[in-house]
Amino acid sequence: MPPSGDPERTVRTVTVRGLDFRVHEAGPVRAHQVFVLVHGIGMSHRYLRRLQVSLATDALVLTLDLPGFGSSPRPKRPISIPEMATALGQLLGMLLPSRAVLVGHSMGTQWITELSILEPALVSGAVLIGPVTDRRRRALSAHLLRLAADCTREPADANALIFGDYLRCGLVWYLRQARAMIAYPLEDRLADVSVPVLVARGARDPIAPHDWCLLLAARAVSGRLLTIPHHSHAVQHTAAPALAGALRAFADAAL
Repeated sequence: MPPSGDPERTVRTVTVRGLDFRVHEAGPVRAHQVFVLVHGIGMSHRYLRRLQVSLATDALVLTLDLPGFGSSPRPKRPISIPEMATALGQLLGMLLPSRAVLVGHSMGTQWITELSILEPALVSGAVLIGPVTDRRRRALSAHLLRLAADCTREPADANALIFGDYLRCGLVWYLRQARAMIAYPLEDRLADVSVPVLVARGARDPIAPHDWCLLLAARAVSGRLLTIPHHSHAVQHTAAPALAGALRAFADAAL
C-alpha cells in the first residue's frame, strides 16, 4: 500500500520502437484532466514524484523513466530528440484516454516540444519548466557551470535526488545525450507548437534565466510565463503544490 496521502499508482514497462519506458501512473482513470510529466537529462520520475502526488488527487498523471534513465534500460546508442519524441508519441497514443497536458522539466521541455509538433492531436497544452538551453550559452561548459551554481541554491533533499539519479545515469550516457540538448533550437521549434504553452521557472533559477524564458513565451503561438518566487531549477520538487495549482488552471484553460 502507498503511504498515507500518496495516491494509488501502477508501474509498468512498455516497449516502443525497441525502447523501454517505465511508466508510473497515479490518479483516477476517468479524471477530467490528464498530465504527462517528463524528466530532464540524467534524471528520473523520482524528482517529479511530489508534483505527481499533488496533481493526482483529482487528475490522471503519468510520470516516466525515459530510455536510458532511472530504471529504464540504456539503449545501445544515443537517441535523437525527434526519435525520442516519436517513440513517446506512440507510447502515449497507446496509454492515454484523452488528450493530455505535457509537462517537461529541463531537457524534458525539448522532448515535449518536439512531440507537440509531431503529434498535436495527443496534446492539449505544453508546460516547459526550467527550459534549456539558453541560446546565449549553448556550450556544455556553460551549462555545467550553471548547473553547479543551481546546486548551491537547492535544498539538501533535492540535491540528494539529483546526484543519485546522475550517478545512476552515468557520465558517459549523460554526455552522449547532452550533445543533442545543447544543440536543440528550442526558441525556433516553439514557433511551430500550435497548442497553448506555459513557461514556468523558479525566480532563482540560473539555468533558465528570466529573459530566456520570457523569449520562449513570446515565441509560442499562445504562450505565457509563470515565475515562482524563492525557488530555483528544481521548482517542480521544491514548490510542487503551488506549481500543481498553476498547472490545473492552465489545463482547464487549455481544454
